[in-house]
Amino acid sequence: MMRTRLSHTLYRLHRAGDPLLLPNAWDFSSAAALAAAGFPAVGTTSLGLAAAHGFVDGTGASRSRTLELAAQLGDLSVPVTVDIEAGFSDTPEGVANLVGHLVDLGIAGINLEDGRDGGVLASTAEQCSRIRAVKERVPDVFVNARTDTRWLEVEPSPHLDETRRRIRAYANAGADGVFVPGVLTAAEIEQLAAAVSVPLNVLYVPDWYSPTQLAQLGVARISTGSWLFRASLAALLAAASRFRGEQDDTGCRVPTYGEVQALVESSHGGAISCPQPDAGPAEAP
Repeated sequence: MMRTRLSHTLYRLHRAGDPLLLPNAWDFSSAAALAAAGFPAVGTTSLGLAAAHGFVDGTGASRSRTLELAAQLGDLSVPVTVDIEAGFSDTPEGVANLVGHLVDLGIAGINLEDGRDGGVLASTAEQCSRIRAVKERVPDVFVNARTDTRWLEVEPSPHLDETRRRIRAYANAGADGVFVPGVLTAAEIEQLAAAVSVPLNVLYVPDWYSPTQLAQLGVARISTGSWLFRASLAALLAAASRFRGEQDDTGCRVPTYGEVQALVESSHGGAISCPQPDAGPAEAP
């Protein structure tokens, strides 16, 4: 079946030292353009998809939109992996049924996070039960288990040992890959890659480590997260600024994840101005 062939392709694309460069799309046209540009696989970004429809990311509000997009992307000629936030369900069975539906639509992989609405982390046991339920329901799907230990502003900030403990537990529960978003040092990345036998996924952050450097640290998958979506907003504002004769050649700074969230949460409380100087690396799940 097509979905089995694509899921197997996705598995093979994860190679430590020769990582999968995975761009994240937010609608059909962005995904189709990335596939046509020669990327061997495409992911989705939960922030991009949610914000494009006026939803706050990480709250589960974009479940129906995620399924609608998955139905469109299942026909692409490359493997597609879908970000389903925390699983869009309160139970492991509900998450597994959702993923089963995605696989029926032709989706090859999913991204499942342990962060929860309100900025808290799920217990390791709870997250492992979701991973096991998914793999029992659809063994062929590539489960990329994300831990938000280094992403959420949890107090006290979890030590690297907690991140290592979680990714090992998720791998033992059946995850096919583990994902640690957030800015990490080279030593931390190398330690995390060595801590598990499954592929390690990190985010690409401009002006941070290059894909070549990350490959040398043992990374097997590098994703753009919401960066491409946020960069598209910067390009949109730059073009609009030129349209009314206000834009010079400095361009617009790519907004941060938090700025996009604020823009969606309140049309009065958040704004992305242009032109702005570039502010350097920004968070980007």
